[in-house]
Amino acid sequence: MTNMSLVTTFILTGLPHAPELDTLLCGIFLVIYVLTVVGNLLILLVITVDPCLHTPMYYFLSNLSFIDMWFSTVTVPQMLMTLVSPEGSPISFPSCVAQLYSFHFLGSTECFLYTVMAYDRFLAISYPLRYASMMSGRTCATLATTTWLSGSLHSAVQTTMMFRLPFCGPNQIQHYFCDAPPILKLACADTSANELVIFVNIGVVASGCFLLIVLSYVSIVHSILKIRTSEGRWRAFQTCASHCTVVLCFFVPCIFIYLRPGSKEAMDRIVAVFYTVMTPLLNPVVYTLRNKEVKKALVKLKDKVVHSQSK
Repeated sequence: MTNMSLVTTFILTGLPHAPELDTLLCGIFLVIYVLTVVGNLLILLVITVDPCLHTPMYYFLSNLSFIDMWFSTVTVPQMLMTLVSPEGSPISFPSCVAQLYSFHFLGSTECFLYTVMAYDRFLAISYPLRYASMMSGRTCATLATTTWLSGSLHSAVQTTMMFRLPFCGPNQIQHYFCDAPPILKLACADTSANELVIFVNIGVVASGCFLLIVLSYVSIVHSILKIRTSEGRWRAFQTCASHCTVVLCFFVPCIFIYLRPGSKEAMDRIVAVFYTVMTPLLNPVVYTLRNKEVKKALVKLKDKVVHSQSK
């Protein structure tokens, strides 16, 4: 523990790339970040002001938008600072701890939330007549609160284990933000226990949530096939398509990174950048382009704004 005080600042050096790409990458990441924040804020606004969207599905979607907005904010600004700093971007030890905690807190909460959303779709399609009573407002609030508390506990275990290690040597993190695998490489102690924690606490949890989602959708497909009309089956499939798209884009990179904690390949960090930057943008893109109710609500909101300005 005494050695840990020797390192007071880490240097985020980013991933190896040609220096002339810094401006281009910085511009791309900045545009994606702005679109992510604006898109998720727009979804939150639409769900809040449109009474037609005050349903369990959109209640959970509003939680997802809030998470994605902050998930991107925790990491992307730091990435931009690293890209514009040729010598690397310094980050203090406490700031690195806070960033790692926030990153895994929001990421794991989103993981649990996707599982809850799959359960919600399962109840809506398999038990349509009992759905309103089974997914009451109190039940929704309890499920959402449980996901946030579980994510907080999950991240606290990960962060505590990580920063109990002594850091007494190099302080350059080959990444754009503080994440577990690259930080482990800087510790001057045996990290096998931490790698096991990463495997169990992140990889297995993510795999378990993904398995529950798959089982939910197997049951959903079974229920959909019982619907007699093709129109009804198509409507049910459309309801779940958006969720399936974002689930795959979230879980595949997550499992790829954290079920291979001993990997030294730069590919892990490249996938982590994609996972961090692009996934939060998929939520507003997918749910606005594929969801008719959200598109109608956006048109209504736009008409209200135009009408108010014309007065």
